[in-house]
Amino acid sequence: MRLILVRHGDAHAGFHGPIAGPTGCGGLTPLGRRQAEALRDHLATTGRYEADVLVASILPRAIETATIIAPGLGIELSVRDCDLCEVHTGEADGVDWSEYNGRYGSFDMEAEPDRPFAPGGDSWNGFHVRVRRTVERLAADHAGRTVVAVCHAGVIMASMRLLLGIPDPATSAHLRPTNTGLTEWEHDPELGTWILRAYNQADHLMDLPRPPRPDDDPVVVPPDPAG
Repeated sequence: MRLILVRHGDAHAGFHGPIAGPTGCGGLTPLGRRQAEALRDHLATTGRYEADVLVASILPRAIETATIIAPGLGIELSVRDCDLCEVHTGEADGVDWSEYNGRYGSFDMEAEPDRPFAPGGDSWNGFHVRVRRTVERLAADHAGRTVVAVCHAGVIMASMRLLLGIPDPATSAHLRPTNTGLTEWEHDPELGTWILRAYNQADHLMDLPRPPRPDDDPVVVPPDPAG
């Protein structure tokens, strides 16, 4: 089974404005749509993947990206999977970042890994449990097939930590997947192990401008208001 994780295109999501869960997410920026279109054309021209299934998280920026790249794969988006979402924001979804600290208190998710982002949301540890469960489920459900999953930077980074056994993200090198970058995993069912075939391949973006702001997904570690 091959699992290709695709980060969504540049989006109206960041550390300013509404917290971008399902309600607060404003979808892709014009640049994000251009990035997705470039990936679509790359996939169509190269025939790089003979994909069997195209899935996406339920966040608008991932759904929009998947819808744009679908013609390049020759298949339609078939499943919207909440387990492919970035850290679940719980009741903080749609709350303006300027109000977050006053409502929920500033904290570092890596330093307090069992504390949820907000009531009803993920903790750092809970998020990683979800990502592990999701990749294992996809491998079991789609044995021998190729799955393209449009998701988020946090999901891709978590897959790297979990499947490569990176022990402590606070002391290791930082990962920062590019918008619409491709990360390819292969699952060996006999050994029950994963092989990393490619990480963050983004040649299709060479002729496009870089995003005008940091491209971090917005809900991995809440910002310090004094920072």
